[in-house]
Amino acid sequence: MPRRCHRFAGATLCGAVFLTGCANQLPQRSELEERVERKLLEHSLQIDAGTPPVLELPQRHVRVLEQKTFEAIPYEVTRRYQRYTPYQPWRELYEIPLGAVAVLAGVGANVLNVPLLGSLPETATREWISYGFAGLNPFMNAESNGRAQQSLAALDEQQGEPRLETSSLPWAERPVLVTAGKQTYELTTNRNGVLRLNLLDSPLAEQDVSRLGKLQLRVEDPQDQTRAEVTLQVSRDLRSRLREAHPLIYEDLEEGDVAHWVHRVKRLAELGLEEEAGELEQSLIELTRNDPELQQELIQALLKDAGRVAADRPLDD
Repeated sequence: MPRRCHRFAGATLCGAVFLTGCANQLPQRSELEERVERKLLEHSLQIDAGTPPVLELPQRHVRVLEQKTFEAIPYEVTRRYQRYTPYQPWRELYEIPLGAVAVLAGVGANVLNVPLLGSLPETATREWISYGFAGLNPFMNAESNGRAQQSLAALDEQQGEPRLETSSLPWAERPVLVTAGKQTYELTTNRNGVLRLNLLDSPLAEQDVSRLGKLQLRVEDPQDQTRAEVTLQVSRDLRSRLREAHPLIYEDLEEGDVAHWVHRVKRLAELGLEEEAGELEQSLIELTRNDPELQQELIQALLKDAGRVAADRPLDD
């Protein structure tokens, strides 16, 4: 019984030596990584609805900004990897003879290096001998960077000085809730975080403007429920002009004649709605594009009765 135990212990010891001897250890490799961890301290939304707070024109550009303040902590992480060449027994078929040649060459280089006063490089005097003995060892392969494997040996993490970082970005292509009376509409900002609000565009144009005393704009981030809102008043004078302007803009153009068309453009301009008058004018020019005589009559009537210089502008390609 004791003999069996001694034999088992000896076999275990030999196996351990064999396994540790199989891997040819290479120089360690270090890897440096810099990272920054950010902790959100403050998050706010800001709506810039312009001035004055009372709308006198149907259009208003509203800009929305998202502002964040972070605590930024920098870290320097150093990882050290243990590298080794895994053992493959069949490689000994060529490594052993090559190892013998390398040992002889290394010994010869060292002998020759004496009269040459040490001028030969270390690759010839030392590395050849080191490679040769590794090749001659039947339980170890020679070093090979191409076959090298690695495992994490040590991890060192150094924390830097915390600092504050702020960001201010547009609320780009995000929703803005607009409440008009009892109705709430979801509009979307452009890529610059700007919402082009127009009381004469859908869906706000469908409202009864006589009861539209104010507009409430609200934005909210669903991730943390951060929100902001602002209220714009609609002046009584603007509401009166919008009631008259709505049919001038949205009535069917094909049902009128040149005189009626000109009246609609002229009246919109008189109401101070020059942008809408220009858009209606261009719609009429497009409508008459295929009838040059009617179009020319329209252009002359606009100049004579409304004092407006209109022209047929070709569509962009």
